[in-house]
Amino acid sequence: MPIRTKPLIFGLATVLIFAFLVHTLKAHFLVFLSSTGQLGFVQELLRAKSSSWFVGVGSASGPSGTSTTSSRAHENAGSTLEDLIRQYKGDRTPFTRRIVAVGDLHGDLPNARKVLKFSGVVDEEYNWSGEVDYFVQTGDIIDRGDDTIPLFFWMDRLREQANQVGGTVLSHLGNHEWMNMIGDWRYVYPTEIKTFGSVAARQRMLSTGRIGRSWAANYTTASRLPLHPSLGPPNTPYPPPNSPHEVHFEKEGALDEVLDDLHEQEHHLELFYDDKRDPLSHAAISFVHGGLSPTYEELTPFPSKINELSTSLMRKLQRRAQPPPHPPNPYPGLPASTTKEEARLYDSNGPLWYRGWAMGDDETVCSQVDGVLARTGTRRMIMGHTPDFHNIVSRCNGKIIIIDTGISHAYGGVLSALSIHYELHPVGDDGDERWVEKEVVEALYADKREVLDSAVREVVGDFGVGEWK
Repeated sequence: MPIRTKPLIFGLATVLIFAFLVHTLKAHFLVFLSSTGQLGFVQELLRAKSSSWFVGVGSASGPSGTSTTSSRAHENAGSTLEDLIRQYKGDRTPFTRRIVAVGDLHGDLPNARKVLKFSGVVDEEYNWSGEVDYFVQTGDIIDRGDDTIPLFFWMDRLREQANQVGGTVLSHLGNHEWMNMIGDWRYVYPTEIKTFGSVAARQRMLSTGRIGRSWAANYTTASRLPLHPSLGPPNTPYPPPNSPHEVHFEKEGALDEVLDDLHEQEHHLELFYDDKRDPLSHAAISFVHGGLSPTYEELTPFPSKINELSTSLMRKLQRRAQPPPHPPNPYPGLPASTTKEEARLYDSNGPLWYRGWAMGDDETVCSQVDGVLARTGTRRMIMGHTPDFHNIVSRCNGKIIIIDTGISHAYGGVLSALSIHYELHPVGDDGDERWVEKEVVEALYADKREVLDSAVREVVGDFGVGEWK
């Protein structure tokens, strides 16, 4: 080989090796960002065209689920958006919504009162305070304590009081409510049965009596709570009827080439879901007692499919002749007329018993959560069922929040509630329809509060100005 050709060949080889390394590292880096929940932040930075069009995330979740500041750029961006909010002089109206959610109460009225009081849901007399827009309870009010009757009656009273002033109480059935409907009384205390008068009286109360009627009328197994009323009232199904597609993926700007390179790994990139006709399409939160399994067959339309099955199965349980409770009698099981879909509602992979989001390792759950959020039209999922006696648990940058902290004296866990404060502020000229969306998620305790996640971004659209309630 002539000596003068060696530098040329060496140079070409170097370029090819460098290109291969860049391509490989780029793919692995994007997959890594997706698995850790940071890809959305990178996408937003790449989409930002100028400081007046910044889209940013305010915080990221640390290893323990606590909030940590991602970078000084976040602080600067937040200041810029706050300036835009303060400078607004137009005619559009800001919107705010405050939500408080509480997990398992398990027969403990005094501790339940303490929690609802320090979280602002009730006043000194334990009546609806009017300080929150939505109060959500994720089930398991019954069992392990003696206060079943006063707790359910109190929830009904709060529901009526809230309705009178424009508030809402969203109540859920937990696996323990369902156990009692079935006749599985393993966690029923003899002292609690005495508060009903007898076994037969308790069975009547939970089937055709006041508590059973309230379950049928006011309780669901799952909820989808929009953060903004332009998405409809609570439990508006997603995807909407006759929707042409369930999920829309954003592909724009500098990410186009990367996404094309990674099209075979699109399951890692489901956090790009967005409806181009409505940038708030997933500005909603799911609530359920156990969890929404990625492999649960009746997940969508959400939550209507789950709640239809819940209603039909509850009707069968409440209307059948009540079996002798277990123990000491044999386990009665589900009615013979139970369908396969209804049986799946109550199995270990269903929304009442599933524990995967709480028990799985970080790599697994954080790689699966975006797919469920995309399919259910939500940005966070909140559940109880699996207790952590020390704190509310936030995983995958606040996309998964587990709020059962063992409030009941039966567990002796910390008293806690979850607060979600959502705001949508108009900015710029009214004709541009620009808004700043802010969301702060906090864990509330008797003596402190802890920010689990906060986010701020700019969105564009007509979100029903003049029609907000």
